[in-house]
Amino acid sequence: MEILIWLVPTGVVLVIMMGWAAWAGRPQREETDRSEAAYDRFAKAIAKEHPATGRARPPVVRDRSTGIAVRPSRRSPDESTRRSA
Repeated sequence: MEILIWLVPTGVVLVIMMGWAAWAGRPQREETDRSEAAYDRFAKAIAKEHPATGRARPPVVRDRSTGIAVRPSRRSPDESTRRSA
């Protein structure tokens, strides 16, 4: 037991740091801007049309899934014939 007495200060520091982290990470109570002007700005921003609404999205190209996780070879056909010879 006396051999592990050096762990006590480390444990005390650990508990203090855990308490500090919990205190520092708590939600802050900040006064928010709940005025009518802020509400009007929010309503105006929500009502705006999104800039990308008129643009067409490119089609998504999907590979056919075979259920086997094998990547196609990236070697050229010339390289495979050289190795077999």
